[in-house]
Amino acid sequence: MKKPIVLVLLSGLFVILAACGQEKTNEDLRPAASVEYGDSDYEQMAEANNKLGINIMADLSEAEGGNIVLSPTSLFLALSMVYNGAEGQTKEEIAAVLRADGLSPEELNRANASLMALLSNMGEGIELNVANSIWVDERYELLEPFTASSEDYYNASVESIDREDAGVADRINGWVNDATNGKIEEMAPSPLPDNLIAMLLNAIYFNGDWQFPFDESLTEEQPFQLEDGTDVDVPLMSMHEDLPYLETTDFQAVSLPYGDGEMSMTVILPAAHSSLAELKTAMTTETWNEWQDGMTEQAGTIRLPKFKLEKEMILNDTLQRLGMETAFDSADLSKMFSDSDKLYISEVKQKTFIDVNEQGTEAAAATSVSVGETSAPADPFEMTVDRPFFFTITDETSGVILFMGAIENPAE
Repeated sequence: MKKPIVLVLLSGLFVILAACGQEKTNEDLRPAASVEYGDSDYEQMAEANNKLGINIMADLSEAEGGNIVLSPTSLFLALSMVYNGAEGQTKEEIAAVLRADGLSPEELNRANASLMALLSNMGEGIELNVANSIWVDERYELLEPFTASSEDYYNASVESIDREDAGVADRINGWVNDATNGKIEEMAPSPLPDNLIAMLLNAIYFNGDWQFPFDESLTEEQPFQLEDGTDVDVPLMSMHEDLPYLETTDFQAVSLPYGDGEMSMTVILPAAHSSLAELKTAMTTETWNEWQDGMTEQAGTIRLPKFKLEKEMILNDTLQRLGMETAFDSADLSKMFSDSDKLYISEVKQKTFIDVNEQGTEAAAATSVSVGETSAPADPFEMTVDRPFFFTITDETSGVILFMGAIENPAE
């Protein structure tokens, strides 16, 4: 069974699916012909990708709760591009978050290139693509090795921008809109932040038909129990089929294939005596692999809610808690820019979309990593008090003004 790429969590429902792309052919996922990589190099990043998703999910669940939809692969690829341009402590922190401590940037690039090549081989019924781009302030120069690795391994387009141009945000957002088939329309604010130096973007789009579609005539409104014990009515789809299935004392799990079976959605339902929180606590990459390996084909009926969700998340705090402690204050990007002083990662943002219905699943994600520059020191000021002025004498601890006055003529 293929390992999952994207991790999605909903209240009362745990889902894993693969997602990617742009309105291109799958061949456009392939790295440049000059890039060398092994067909199985993706194995070096597959578990790290899943671990990143599990860690992000655990942190967001604790910090936010509610519905969470995320794409660890989109985040993994975006941070991998940044990793190519990082040095020193910034490089070490990103490696720790990516679980790539033992991999050089070149080895990580080969692993990601191998994954993208693998994803280019989907059969009928699955549209799956990945797109990367880098948008750089025209006053800053990217180093040639960084540009080459981004273009060759990640198929990233590199665009020079004038951040004061009112149309730049529209160009960036147009790229995201195209790359996600119109499902994510805006990543860049307009106008762009004054301190923005670069934005590294990954976009993922997936559209997959179920191998065994749900019969629309069987979909009906049914109660769905929330964590607080109350019910809401939701449309439940129904299917009876031979499917990979696992049942333990704590949960039931089923795998729903897409297309010819190259990809699947795994749905895990906690037992009545358990909870989603307990399931998340128990989940590690090791237990996940055990659950996947423990599935066997079995006849049965699956009833699954139809749902459509959109989510936006700023991941700065989460990534700091996972190990990127200093990069959001001061980042060493000396392998990305020729002039890398006073730079920092200002924002890591992800937007996601998912629509699950009787025919299949459509999902999209876009991740942006924004690089900013710290403000330059203010010019020394000059102040000549040669006109009437006002003054106060204030206690700094309490803020109490002890004296105040206005002086119109200090000579009197």
